[in-house]
Amino acid sequence: MEIALNGYANLDQIGTGLRQRIYSRTFIVANPDNPEDTFIYIVLDAHSGDTAIRHGVLQGLAALGGEYARYGEHNLALTGTHSHSGPGAWMNYLLPQIPSKGFDKQSYQAIVDGTLLSIQRAHESLTLGRLTFGSIDIEDSNINRSPYAYLANPEEERARYSSDVDKTLTMLRFDRVSDNKTMAVLTFFPVHGTSMYENNTLVTGDNKGVAEWLFERSVRGDTRFADDFVAGFSQSNVGDTSPNTLGAYCEDSGLPCRFEDSTCGGRTQPCRGRGPFFREKDEGAKSCFEIGRRQYAAAKELYDQMDSNPTRILGSSAVASFHIYQNLSGYTFQSPFNSSMLTTCSAALGFSFAAGTTDGPGAFDFTQNSSGPAESNPLWYVARAAIHQPSKEQQECQAPKNILLDVGDVTEPYPWTPNIVDIQVLRVGQLLIIVSASEATTMSGRRWKEAVANHAKDVLSITDPLLVLGAPANTYAHYVATEEEYSVQRYEGASTLYGPNTLAAYINLTLTYLPYLGSSSEVSKLPPFPPGPSPPVNTNVSFSFITSVVYDGAPIGKSFGDVLSSPPPDTTYGPGDIVNTTFVGANPRNNLRLESSFATVEKYNPGSNTWEVVRDDSDWNLLYRWERTSTIFGFSEVTLQWQIEDEYYSVGNPKPLESGTYRMHYYGDSKNVLGRIESFEGIGGNFTVKAAA
Repeated sequence: MEIALNGYANLDQIGTGLRQRIYSRTFIVANPDNPEDTFIYIVLDAHSGDTAIRHGVLQGLAALGGEYARYGEHNLALTGTHSHSGPGAWMNYLLPQIPSKGFDKQSYQAIVDGTLLSIQRAHESLTLGRLTFGSIDIEDSNINRSPYAYLANPEEERARYSSDVDKTLTMLRFDRVSDNKTMAVLTFFPVHGTSMYENNTLVTGDNKGVAEWLFERSVRGDTRFADDFVAGFSQSNVGDTSPNTLGAYCEDSGLPCRFEDSTCGGRTQPCRGRGPFFREKDEGAKSCFEIGRRQYAAAKELYDQMDSNPTRILGSSAVASFHIYQNLSGYTFQSPFNSSMLTTCSAALGFSFAAGTTDGPGAFDFTQNSSGPAESNPLWYVARAAIHQPSKEQQECQAPKNILLDVGDVTEPYPWTPNIVDIQVLRVGQLLIIVSASEATTMSGRRWKEAVANHAKDVLSITDPLLVLGAPANTYAHYVATEEEYSVQRYEGASTLYGPNTLAAYINLTLTYLPYLGSSSEVSKLPPFPPGPSPPVNTNVSFSFITSVVYDGAPIGKSFGDVLSSPPPDTTYGPGDIVNTTFVGANPRNNLRLESSFATVEKYNPGSNTWEVVRDDSDWNLLYRWERTSTIFGFSEVTLQWQIEDEYYSVGNPKPLESGTYRMHYYGDSKNVLGRIESFEGIGGNFTVKAAA
């Protein structure tokens, strides 16, 4: 709370509560004959992987020592689900810190600590297992938000695909040999984490967080699954995808937005994507749940299909990985597509970057094209020059991008964006996982995977390679569009940092180091692997303009946790109803209650005369809302809101709603003027719920 949410770069989107607790989920694969041959794939319910977070995790692993020494730079992939409704202020570079008012060490440390804990739990559960792979199509969970740019790709290339976004969800299933129970599933599917709108101020994992939670909830008590089962829903080539599947429309006229640049009457702001339930006045929550539900339903169907017809991952000894840092400022290389020599540029963002997308439009007069009104506005050129005036060589390198923010070479007060990026691939058997620092567009991902698959047949002797792409990972490097999409300079092209040859460079580097995924005897014949230049880590030099918690106060005659309002005791509630209880609260930043909860719903058990927890703050339908009522006196209120599940929200729930007596329980921590923090609790009044017959 009081921390900006991360993704939309909206200064007004300050967190006020929690709709869904967010997690780190870790997947470890190792050679059973040589556990040193291993890799870690991490899925954070967060915007992206990040240089600083990854550095902190690696430091933590080094401190653990012992068996954890096998994990390091070369074999740890840190990805994010790309949720735009998680807390911000933890990213490494200055530019993404600006909308969050800088860097918050508490926010950063919470992610590092949670990630390390998930790694430890995964490591402690290592056991002999089987890996199987499968895929299923989902036709209604994503669309292309920049189809005009996609159409710039060659017609013969587009004709090879049935859609302008990838519709296939792939799954890696982890089964334990000892009892055949499933320990985890890891899926890959491209859809932006932008179901929750810019006006949402509650923390969630967005649609992939919903899918993960639904899958994990659905298997509780299912004997096919291990007790500590984990479901990870990773991103893929997400760059130009949107969960707003009904398309983009003008809010003022109700007509479709202009196809070429997503404007309405020449303006970007009225053009908004519509999710399945866009008419609901809920900040996108029901649409978010629906897109998550569709991914969950497809994954659950695929899981069942894989019981009878899986693709087995073969060659348990073929567990390998590589990771290299590459400075893409002025990197010259041979094109992987032909014999020409190409060069990448120092990082820069174009004018269309500031226009935003139909998922979250930008401000002012920016539009998603190369001839919008902003490009004739002298104010923006003055602002550009104040930050860093691009040289003639830089402008030529980035052409046809008209540079707005020439930030790659800006290092004061510390680096604004990365010029050094991660290139990484993980391998187990015939499966290769490309780990991308940038959000690859649909066609960029297709070209990248195809190039690696073809090369793997030759240099790794894999007859039928399986390819997936996970992103955004390790260091957030904005986007990677194809050269043709780049030429259009919509948002994705304008956000491709290193110029029109960025994708070619990524593919070139991936193919260059692919032989290092071969057998140990083959790798021993190769030159020593170059680690590359280390990126700057800015955690100890980053600015912060985020006010810390000074103190909390309670009104005269009241104590922390006292009930201010409760549900009327003579009212009976049912599915679809909303129940609220409000308490005298305190700032939740006093204690983030990791591995715990701020809120629960409890049901009375008359047989044992006890109250049993039936919902906590990981539950999508239990909301925690915090509101400051007096800055001077430190007063605040907390409202717990239970949106009682109807049949729709109970999908797959093995323990659906039951009739009975319920209450809400609030857990908080207050800080006095001396800085001492004390825990407290508040218990709301009883109320009656009658489940559907």
